[in-house]
Amino acid sequence: MASPRFYCPTKLALGAVIKLPNNSAIHASRALRMQVGNSATLFNGDGINYLAELVFINKNDVSVKIKSSQTAENESPIKVTLLQGISSGDRMDFTIQKAVELGITAIQPIATQRSVVKLSGERAEKRREHWQNIAISASEQSGRAFIPTVEAPISLPNWLSRAPNFGTRITLAPNTTQTLKTLNTPTGDICLLIGCEGGLTDDEIQLATLHEFMPVKLGQRILRTETAAMAALAAMQTLWGDFN
Repeated sequence: MASPRFYCPTKLALGAVIKLPNNSAIHASRALRMQVGNSATLFNGDGINYLAELVFINKNDVSVKIKSSQTAENESPIKVTLLQGISSGDRMDFTIQKAVELGITAIQPIATQRSVVKLSGERAEKRREHWQNIAISASEQSGRAFIPTVEAPISLPNWLSRAPNFGTRITLAPNTTQTLKTLNTPTGDICLLIGCEGGLTDDEIQLATLHEFMPVKLGQRILRTETAAMAALAAMQTLWGDFN
């Protein structure tokens, strides 16, 4: 049975004694009922798993000693940044969680013309922090030692005006004949643009294509925004990644 994994946002090194963050300590002592001598795995997002042993534990205080480390080898060979139209309710949380499980590299929340949720200032930063914590939890659960970054929300035109270089840019559009399978195998990083509820407008799709996004469709049915992200990422991992 795999040892429990805990995120520790601090420098980790062989032989170091680390005090677990409060939430992790409570989970280890109360929910998992761990004891001194039990094993645990720590990670801080640097791509390395740190194998540790519990050396002290009570209800709210748990310390572990790092015994060894191992570079994680479960990252996908494809690097995908998800440009996700900001959706309402729990949909955005769900999308981020599943995208991390499916191997996403980074997530850029995008305000589109059909976005119901409007974010700015302090509210936008609080929501970004919330989404980043979801990404951390999903990395912890899925065994990843790398944590995808959730960027601050930005409008689609603003992002396009300052977009970094990507080898392949893809957006989902129902009224096209091109599919992921008909694309050439990507030779660089991938950027995937998905709209919120209601999808991208025709103007947004046209704007994206002017910035070298290739419209593709996923099958013959209309997918919800959270389903579209999962389906597209799973298809990419099957065609070009590590779903083999």
